[in-house]
Amino acid sequence: MMKRYSLLCGTMLLWGFYAQAQSALEPASAETATAALQARITKVERGLSTRIVVRGSADQKMNLTDRMAYHQVPAVSIALINQGRVEWARAYGMADIASQRSATTTTLFQAGSVSKALSAMGAMRLVEQDKLSLDADANRQLVSWKIPQNEFTRDTAISLRMLLNHSAGTTVHGFMGYTPEQVLPGLVEVLNGVTPAHSEPVRVDLMPGTTWRYSGGGYSIIQLMMTEASKQPFDQLMKVEVLKPLEMNQSTFATSLPLHWRKQAATGYDAAGKAVAGGWHIYPESAAAGLWSTPSDLAKVILEVQKATEGESSKVLSRNSASLMLKRGLGEYGLGFFVEDLGDRTSFSHSGGTEGYRAQLYGYTRSGQGAVIMTNSQNGAALIDEILCSIAAEYGWPEYQVLEKGSIQGDAAINRQLAGDYQLLDLPAHVVAEGERLYFQSELFGAKRMELFPESKTTFFTTAQDMTLHFESSDDGAIIGFKLVRGMGTYPAKRMQ
Repeated sequence: MMKRYSLLCGTMLLWGFYAQAQSALEPASAETATAALQARITKVERGLSTRIVVRGSADQKMNLTDRMAYHQVPAVSIALINQGRVEWARAYGMADIASQRSATTTTLFQAGSVSKALSAMGAMRLVEQDKLSLDADANRQLVSWKIPQNEFTRDTAISLRMLLNHSAGTTVHGFMGYTPEQVLPGLVEVLNGVTPAHSEPVRVDLMPGTTWRYSGGGYSIIQLMMTEASKQPFDQLMKVEVLKPLEMNQSTFATSLPLHWRKQAATGYDAAGKAVAGGWHIYPESAAAGLWSTPSDLAKVILEVQKATEGESSKVLSRNSASLMLKRGLGEYGLGFFVEDLGDRTSFSHSGGTEGYRAQLYGYTRSGQGAVIMTNSQNGAALIDEILCSIAAEYGWPEYQVLEKGSIQGDAAINRQLAGDYQLLDLPAHVVAEGERLYFQSELFGAKRMELFPESKTTFFTTAQDMTLHFESSDDGAIIGFKLVRGMGTYPAKRMQ
C-alpha cells in the first residue's frame, strides 16, 4: 500500500513539474507567436511595390504610410486571411480628416461593386430555394417591370445566369449615386432611366450570351428579380439570407445608412482630397453598389466560399452553388466573382468603387488565403494594388507578382502627337507630353497622373497599375484615340477635338 502511495505521489510530483514547465513555456510561446506575426505585418507595411516595374530600374520597396500620403488616401483598412482564418486586421489613417477621427477595424466603408459578389450569393440562395430559376427567361420571373424586347432579345431569352455573368448584353456600366439632398429614384425608375434617376435606361444592345460586358444595370435587374421573388425589401432579404448567417454584424445594404452606424462610417474623399458632399453618395442600386461593410466582415465571405467549395459549410451556399459561382463563363467572370483557374487553386475576387471609396476582395480556394482592403478615397485603387503586391510577396501568393517590362527611349516628337484630351468610358482622360516623357491621367484611376513608358511608337504601359495603351490613327496618320487594356478588358477612348 505504501509503495503504491509513493508511486502515486511521485507521479503527481512529476505532473506538477510538467504543469509548471508548461505554464512557464506558454507565455513565452505566445509572445514568440505574437512577435512573429507582428514581423510579418511589418514586412507587408514596408514592402509595397507597383505591379509593373521598368526593367533595369532599382528595386524599391515602399512604406504604407508614405504611399497613403502620396496617393492622398486618408484611411485604409485590411483583413488578412491565412490558413483558413483571419490572421490579422489593421486600420491606418483617418476615417474623417476634419474631426481627426482615426480609422479602426470596425470603421465602415462603402464596398461599391464588391456588393455584386454578395448579391450573387443571395440570388443563388433563392435559386436553391426554388424561388428563382438560373436559366429560365428572366421576364417570366419579373412582375412590375420587364426587360424591353428588341431585335437582340427576339430569339434568345435573357436568363439570371447571363445577368450574373455580365453576358446578357445589358447596358449601363455603373452608377454615380445621389447626394443626401437629392430625391432618390425607385428601382423601376432606375431601370427606365426616368426622373429622378440620372442614369441611362437599362436596355439590351448586344446579342445575349455572346459577349462579356460589365453591367451594373444588369445587377439592378437582378435586384428587382430578388425582391419580387422573396417579397422582401432588398436590404432585409440580404440581411436574412447572407449577412446574418455569416454573422456580418457590421454590414448593411440599407439604402440610407442607419443613424447608429453613421458615426462609424468613414467619410469619402475625391481625387483631389476633398470630402464628398454630405460624406458619401447614396446608391439605391443596392445589388450593384449599395453595401457598407468592413474588411473583417467581408473576410467572412471569403472564408464561407472557401469552406463551401470544400463541402465544409452551407451557411449560405451549397457546395454545388459555390462551385457554379467560381466556374468561369464569358470573360474572366463566374457568377458574381472574377475567377482565375490557377491549377492547384482558383482565385475569386471583386473590386469596388463608389464616389470617394475603393475596395478589393481577393480569395483563393484550397489554400485558405485571401485579403480584403478598403479605402476612403477615389485614389485608393493604385494603393490597394501596391498593398496586394506586398501581401503576395510575404504570403507566397501565385498572383500579384511584380512584373518587369522593357521600355524604349521616349521620343518628344511622337509624344507631342499623342498628347491631348480623350474620352474614356464617358469620362475625360488626358495624355500630357513633357519632352521625352508622356503621362496619362483619368479620374477613373485617381488624381495622380501616371507615366507612360513606351514599348513601341504607339504602345505604352503604366507601372502604377497593370495597364497598356495602344494609340490608333486614321488613314492620314492623325491620332484618333487609344485602346486601354486592363486584364482581359479592352476599353476604347476617342480623341476630343
